[in-house]
Amino acid sequence: METSTPEIAIVDPNTLSALGLRAILEELIPDAVIRAFPSFEDLVDDTPDMYAHYFVSANVFFKHTAFFLERTPKCIVLASGEQPLFNGVPALNTSQTQEQLVKSIVRLRRTGHGHSRPPMPSPASNGKDELTPREIEVLVLVARGLINKEIADRLHIGLTTVISHRKNITEKLGIKSVPGLAVYAVMHGYVDVDRL
Repeated sequence: METSTPEIAIVDPNTLSALGLRAILEELIPDAVIRAFPSFEDLVDDTPDMYAHYFVSANVFFKHTAFFLERTPKCIVLASGEQPLFNGVPALNTSQTQEQLVKSIVRLRRTGHGHSRPPMPSPASNGKDELTPREIEVLVLVARGLINKEIADRLHIGLTTVISHRKNITEKLGIKSVPGLAVYAVMHGYVDVDRL
């Protein structure tokens, strides 16, 4: 039986890059187990076929292309700058701003890069964690970058009410950052990624 907790490998000798990507992925996929490896050899010393996704630096990908091409539906190449697909493997531009990087990861997740990957879990899965219609309205406006006062004006509610809704949203979803809330809103169809 397949586990519901996705396991993700980041293979990148750049420690800072790997840690940054790991932090973003932990925010986007809070239930995932994410492991970072500084080299291909460290990945192979682990259990390399257990991962649902591989985020791999371009240098590592090119040195070990045969290994990663066998796992094409699960691989994403980490590249600096706009890059085309690497032999059918999508690339993620790591030189983007955090907001653009989050959008790119969401696009990859929504469009998919293979049919065999397990679905990413959503943070809210039971009835008590479901957002109310008003909380969804607030979430959409937060995802679009509005500040509390702008949200209050747009929805014709008090500033304290907006703050209360945001607190409830954060508690229900377990997501504290605006980029994380934006990703949640996109993944659940509340906002189109191109309207962020």
